[in-house]
Formats: sequence, C-alpha cells, structure tokens
Amino acid sequence: MQVRLFQIDAFTTERFSGNPAAVMLLESYPGDHLLQALAAENNLAETAFIVPEDADFRIRWFTPTVEVPLCGHATLASAAVILERLEPTRNFVIFRSASGPLTVSRSELGYVMDFPVRPCSAIKPPKDLAAVLGSPFEEVVWDGFNFLVCLPCAAAVRNLSPDLSAIARMPAAGIIVTAAGDGEYDCVSRYFAPAKGIPEDPVTGGAHCALTPFWAARLGKNELLAFQASARGGTLRCTLRGDRVEIAGSCVFYLEGKAEW
Repeated sequence: MQVRLFQIDAFTTERFSGNPAAVMLLESYPGDHLLQALAAENNLAETAFIVPEDADFRIRWFTPTVEVPLCGHATLASAAVILERLEPTRNFVIFRSASGPLTVSRSELGYVMDFPVRPCSAIKPPKDLAAVLGSPFEEVVWDGFNFLVCLPCAAAVRNLSPDLSAIARMPAAGIIVTAAGDGEYDCVSRYFAPAKGIPEDPVTGGAHCALTPFWAARLGKNELLAFQASARGGTLRCTLRGDRVEIAGSCVFYLEGKAEW
C-alpha cells in the first residue's frame, strides 16, 4: 500500500526551526497497531493521520509511542497540506477529532486554529518538583493533562535542564514550564513529555490551550505573543475568546513523498 506523506515544520517561517510533523493521507483508518508503527517509523514528535469525511477530515495524532487526544502543530501542518496541496481554493478546513471539531483558517499570519481552552486549577506541587526541574518555581496548576509550572523569569525557562527520567514517572502527560516573557514576548514556555516518547517538544499548540488563559488572567490581556524556547524554537500568536483559543502560526514544507508497506 502507498500513501502520500508530508513532513512540515510548523510554527515557523524558516526550515529547520519550529516543530516538525508528519502528515499521512489515508482513505480509511487501519488498525491502531499499524498507525502506531507508522508513527514510530516517522520518529517525529507527532504524526497526523487524516481521512476525508464528507466535506471535512477526520484527524488522529500519534507520538512514536502513544496516541494523544490533541496536537496543535500537527493540526497546523495538516491544514497546510489540505489548503496548499489538496484543495488550494479552500479558505478553511474542519477536522473532526477526539477533542471535538477543530477549524483551521487561512490568515495573514499563515493559518489560525480554533481550539478548546484547557482551564487550569490549583494543585499541590509534586514532591521534589524543584529538584526535578533544577529550579525554584512560583506556582503550579493542573490543566487536566499536564502540570503547568510558573518559574521566576524567562531566563530560568530558557536555561532549564530537568531530570527527564523523573518527569516520566510523574502522574501527568508532561510538564509545561513557563514565565513572563522577555523582549517582544508576553510569555515563554517549554514542554517536557518523556512518558509520551517526547523528551522535549519543540513547539506545542496544545500547551497553549492552557498557557493562553493562564497568562491572559495574569497580564490582563487576551491577545498574547508566545515563544516556546526549545532548541528549535517557535512563535505562536494566541487569542482567548471565551472557552476557545485561537492559535496562529506559519508552516514550511520540507518533504513530500510516498510511504509504502
């Protein structure tokens, strides 16, 4: 069997930065074991599998080790494939997903995604969290999937070198670390999810479903310019609209071909 395969750098305007995602076009979904094997073979933080469904598309996301309920950068990459390669006359696409319908539209910034908010609630910090992170922290909240940890400053986020094996043992999908921004940015962050096969995710749309309401409340503004300070780095423009978050970014095509099995 042959299917079209794309590799795209998301949340960037330059190749070799942002977050690389694989997008595979299928006529229907095979068994989960094969989907997981394909994602492991691609060996990127996420592989998106998209299937036409009426006028929309069904989407599922897999890391090299597990299926996840939501992925921002692979959704952005999937929209780029549809709007630039498959149906260039379209202005938006709706993905049906485990997290509900997700709309991605063209914009002057590339594309803008409409995602559900992840409200944060107060929680007791995990034991030895400061030692695990190698940094003091100011606040810890829970977004329903991850611990969101606020550090004292942007430099602390940028310089962090946490104990990934300890993070993998925590009762969470991962840890989002964040601080108020420096320079032009309202906030900076990094995301560690070794339990999902992602030691550090380069740029994480899903994390900003929690970061946007978190920082909107603290900064008193609903429009944020966010930077994810991984080695590759990526910029996200986030807007809080009630119980939804609009996340805007660009994509760059890197590879187009066919996968065969």
